[in-house]
Amino acid sequence: MTKLDDIDRRILHELQRDGRLSNVDLAARINLSPSACLRRVQELERTGVISGYRAVLDPAAMGRGFLAYVTVGLSKHTKADQDAFEKAMARAPQVRECYNVTGTIEYILRVEAEDIAAYKQFHTEYLGQVPQVASITSYIVMGAPKDERG
Repeated sequence: MTKLDDIDRRILHELQRDGRLSNVDLAARINLSPSACLRRVQELERTGVISGYRAVLDPAAMGRGFLAYVTVGLSKHTKADQDAFEKAMARAPQVRECYNVTGTIEYILRVEAEDIAAYKQFHTEYLGQVPQVASITSYIVMGAPKDERG
């Protein structure tokens, strides 16, 4: 595990807000010389603290303005059933994130769809047809007052 100091945390904060910042702009924001800033960013990349850069997309602008978090319980708790379920979720374009969790259910999904009708179709005709699924609970997102996913 890499030990982060305050400067590293400030670099990470700025890059999470805008991963396209030039090194010169980033250095100015954190009050560091560009060469020192570049060395630190490269070290954060080398050690895996920064694992990549990506574009943050607006689902609504892409026709996927409906968002739900869905909990899924499996009928059996075997490795084979988990693998089969995870493969089915990997094939579903509506499933943007899939987490295996502990507790009373096995998975939490982040599902994006065009609208409620498209979500219902996914829920009924895809997710509900996966043989390993025993329970489904949907939580419809009405707003996102905080979202810091990078």
